Amino acid sequence: MNIREARESDFGDVAEITNYYILNTPIHFGYEAVVAEELREAWRAGITLYPFLILEMNGAIAGYAKSGTWRTRTAYARTSEVGIYLRPTLTGRGLGKPLYAALIEACRAEGHHSLIGGVAVPNAASERLHESLGFVRVGVFREAGWKYEKWHDVAFYQLML
Repeated sequence: MNIREARESDFGDVAEITNYYILNTPIHFGYEAVVAEELREAWRAGITLYPFLILEMNGAIAGYAKSGTWRTRTAYARTSEVGIYLRPTLTGRGLGKPLYAALIEACRAEGHHSLIGGVAVPNAASERLHESLGFVRVGVFREAGWKYEKWHDVAFYQLML
């Protein structure tokens, strides 16, 4: 297992992983598949402030963890939204925790003050992951997202750095 910073060539795999969750689950609230260039551009736009890490296993991309803008006003600049996605065949193997922990440390090194993780609930694995790394559940927005013909709540977790 190798955790490293993202690079230009990673975003085909990042799009493939993301699209699984968009097209098959309520975990990601997107409706339409994303393309590599769209994700690459978002990464380029935040590269100086927002860490984006890649998990490799046996030379292949197994997942990613990223940080990004939580809200756009300047006062929020050191509070980041974070997320993690693994290939669906690799979930439940303990790979997410070291990847997310590395992202937390990279955000700390960049001077971030607070991290926010949103979890479409129920999602016991993601809730446990956040709590195991010190995130505190700070609230739930009821029926915040409509996908697959039903409303989904979103729990927000916060980690103070």
